[in-house]
Amino acid sequence: MRTSTILFASFVAAVLASARAMPAAQQPDAQTATDRVTITGWALNMSNVATGANQRIQIMINSWSTPDQREQLIKTFMDQKQDGLLRALERQPELGRFNFPGFMGPDPNNIMRLGTDIRYARSFPGEDGGRRIVIMTPRVIGFNEARNQPRTIDYPFSLFEMHFAKDNTGEGRMAYGTQIRFDQRNNNIVLEHYASEPVRLKNLTLEVRK
Repeated sequence: MRTSTILFASFVAAVLASARAMPAAQQPDAQTATDRVTITGWALNMSNVATGANQRIQIMINSWSTPDQREQLIKTFMDQKQDGLLRALERQPELGRFNFPGFMGPDPNNIMRLGTDIRYARSFPGEDGGRRIVIMTPRVIGFNEARNQPRTIDYPFSLFEMHFAKDNTGEGRMAYGTQIRFDQRNNNIVLEHYASEPVRLKNLTLEVRK
């Protein structure tokens, strides 16, 4: 497991950072996307969990989270911490889906092949004419995991951060199992990843759908 306030730092800034220090309504919010996109590429796992397992990944986003939804999630997290944030995310509308077509490996609940609903997604313009996309969604908990309650049950979020150039090619990172908590002593948000490092997303291509 790895705890980090630096990894995914821009993701935290886009979603939850400085939530205590600054009212959500006053935080920068420059999302401009209204399009529907499909992202494809490779997920390269170099962590201590399933090391070397490389898979094709597909992410489809049909709509984007609003500033009001972001503000509500921030408030919920500050008031109710991780459990409240998880419940709030589960109540958000489905914005899209990600999956691993042709997944090779154990998948008893078909979670990897069939995919996971996306409940929070934001797109921000990049300095070079490209864009940055962040995603946060509840991780699907299979029957055996829910019954046996292993340590992974405490890591209920999946996070993505992706950067795309002007030609819609890019790369990013994905943390499949993440715990989010507030460090009161240091007044910051801490992300703890179950794996030793995020999955690297390589050779990404973004297609805008009509």
